[in-house]
Amino acid sequence: MTASIAIQVLPKTDSEEELIRIVDEVIAYIASSGLNYYVGPFETTIEGESYDQLMEIATNCQKVAIEAGCESVSAYIKVVYRPEGEVLTIDKKVSKHHR
Repeated sequence: MTASIAIQVLPKTDSEEELIRIVDEVIAYIASSGLNYYVGPFETTIEGESYDQLMEIATNCQKVAIEAGCESVSAYIKVVYRPEGEVLTIDKKVSKHHR
């Protein structure tokens, strides 16, 4: 695996229930990508072999939120990219804390 991203999507909504509904739709979109991902309390981490594919997913997460009904969305994205090697996997980062 050569890249991973962490994305926090913050839709502007009128209620907490609506915010959760829209974030759930974004997470469903991420799940549909078929890539390995991990949902945390503040962000979702996604890992893959293609930097471009991960950037496309990050872009589409914001579009999914808008299509789900929010008027605007903010996103915070962290990227780890190592084209000639491996990056730490989600499992290596967190598995020892979830036993």
